Amino acid sequence: MANLVMFAILAVVILGSAVMCVTTTRIMRAATFMLFVLFGVAGLYFLLDYTYLGAAQISVYAGGVTMIYIFAIQLVSKRTLQGLVERVKGSRAISGALISLVGFVVVSLVLLKNEFISKACTVADTEVPMSVIGHSLLGSEKYQYVLPFEFISVFLLACIIGGIIVARKEEDK
Repeated sequence: MANLVMFAILAVVILGSAVMCVTTTRIMRAATFMLFVLFGVAGLYFLLDYTYLGAAQISVYAGGVTMIYIFAIQLVSKRTLQGLVERVKGSRAISGALISLVGFVVVSLVLLKNEFISKACTVADTEVPMSVIGHSLLGSEKYQYVLPFEFISVFLLACIIGGIIVARKEEDK
């Protein structure tokens, strides 16, 4: 019962922070709400007794949000950080809501068509050993994920280099 209550609290925090993250017009508030979402996901890992994944979630993604803060301060003007420049137009909000609704309908149809929910309810409650998860994440066989991790690391390196190039100031000639 305590796990269910903790899950409900974490779910409310995650969903509320996610909604606030995408609806706020201030970049620093959005990054802060995203930080709350990431901490909530780490809480779910801790609730499932995956302490390593929870600690990795906090260290890696909290560090990533710190980098977002740094780039936001460097790349965005002071007026934008204070929320004085950006305003959401009504047409953009309506189109965003329609796109979100279409995405929700597509995900719901996929769930219902493939009967994921009924299969998840009938599966026995067995725990996957951490060694199996580790071999799946770092293996190079079929359905293992070492290559996507390498692609993501190269992509993040390219993003960091691009951010540095954008942030550096032009010299006067």
